[in-house]
Amino acid sequence: MNGKGIFIGATGQNVGKTTICLGLLSGLKKNFPQLGFMKPVGQQHVKVEKGLLVDKDVVLFKEHFNLLYPYEEMSPVIFPAGFTRRILDEKVSSKEFENKILISYKKIASESDFTVVEGTGHLGVGSIANLNNARIAKLLGLEVVIIVKGGIGSAFDELALNKALLDGMNVPLKGVILNRVIEEKEEMITHYINKALKRWGIPLIGIIPFNNFLNTPSMEDFETLFRTTLISGEDYHYCHFESMRLVATSLETFKEVIVPGQLLVTPATREDIILTVIEKHLRHLPTKKDELPSHGLILTGRHPPSHFVIKELKKAGIPALYAEITTYDAMCMITSFTAKIRKEDTSKVKKAIDLVEPHLDFSKII
Repeated sequence: MNGKGIFIGATGQNVGKTTICLGLLSGLKKNFPQLGFMKPVGQQHVKVEKGLLVDKDVVLFKEHFNLLYPYEEMSPVIFPAGFTRRILDEKVSSKEFENKILISYKKIASESDFTVVEGTGHLGVGSIANLNNARIAKLLGLEVVIIVKGGIGSAFDELALNKALLDGMNVPLKGVILNRVIEEKEEMITHYINKALKRWGIPLIGIIPFNNFLNTPSMEDFETLFRTTLISGEDYHYCHFESMRLVATSLETFKEVIVPGQLLVTPATREDIILTVIEKHLRHLPTKKDELPSHGLILTGRHPPSHFVIKELKKAGIPALYAEITTYDAMCMITSFTAKIRKEDTSKVKKAIDLVEPHLDFSKII
């Protein structure tokens, strides 16, 4: 293997590996023209050419950075539903997957100046198949960088758990990246987390500020969450709204509090609310192609919106969807939902790169 590489792990799911890797690859590309990327074990996957199942992140990175490697090498192993039972029933061999990962990495690394390997979840994920992140890093001979949510005590506790797994396999921990750090606390957290990491002699590679936009779902995310499609405003699948409001009040009160830039959640039967939103929207029509609509709607309840309402929504071009669940259940699903970065969501991809790249110390990575 000619090139160098690094394994990017995390202390848990939804910590921000994809976001960090976008900024990481963007910065590395300035030093290494031929970059490699792979995700040895994928869970959330999509179909590409010839029905091949590929991890979502691999599709994002391959297309955004114009990586030349075949999908089957960048995403050699997928854990679909039921995979755990097949492993325990010995219907598939973990050794076979291990060999597949190693062969894929050798091929990519031999043709790359530097290779980034992205893990899945925390470092213990995949242990049921004897293919956890620590073991894969050991197999590939890579040092590990761990991403953890910003903080001090809880962050260090989570790091200690994951580091113990690395220590048990004699895998070097190269450094730590803190993600989603509140700006007002950045100086204090940097001071104390550095003091804590000195116990291990491990550097802090970066502190990434919290950014609300990256945590804001697009309308496409809500379509996926509620397993539905937009009933109007089809040009706005990837628009993001600054704030969200549950509307369960009187029309008079609503008219006093409605402001532009909101995603509104309300029962589909509240035609008074919906028609008021349409009226407000028509007063603030986007004047530029990339300008966001003034409002978006998530309509809920057992009864769908009437044909009249749908017709008016379409005429206004407001992005709206209907979910056949109660408003309460919809809000519960929304508050527990974590939006992922999609390749089509170019504004979020760009924001991730612009946010992360300047806050990484590449000299400590390379």
